[in-house]
Amino acid sequence: MHELFAEFGNKFHYYAYFAIMMIGLYAMIAKTNLLKKCIGLGIFQTAIMLFYVSIGAKEGAGIPIIDPALGTADPAAYANPLPQVLMLTAIVVSVATLGVALALIQNIHRDHGTIEEDEILQRLRGK
Repeated sequence: MHELFAEFGNKFHYYAYFAIMMIGLYAMIAKTNLLKKCIGLGIFQTAIMLFYVSIGAKEGAGIPIIDPALGTADPAAYANPLPQVLMLTAIVVSVATLGVALALIQNIHRDHGTIEEDEILQRLRGK
């Protein structure tokens, strides 16, 4: 039983990322306010970024810059920079997505006078 708790403790951050991801997914699905849906999308994207950065982390690893004065080092001693580079790209995409979504929400509010999904659907159906 002790091993089970030790394993849970070693992987706790993965469970935390999953919980944060599910909070964002719940906000996107269950909320009717479009702004709250955007906040949920941001939470969801952030959880995914945290997950990928944590996968790329290696304890005791150095930065992947080869110094000729030190000679040739073992490649296993370096951290893989690819997850961090991909997540920087994901951050840019996330900010752009949020900007476009907020602009669309502003236009919806100007046209319909509300950002509540239920009210917008009622107005579009003519009720």
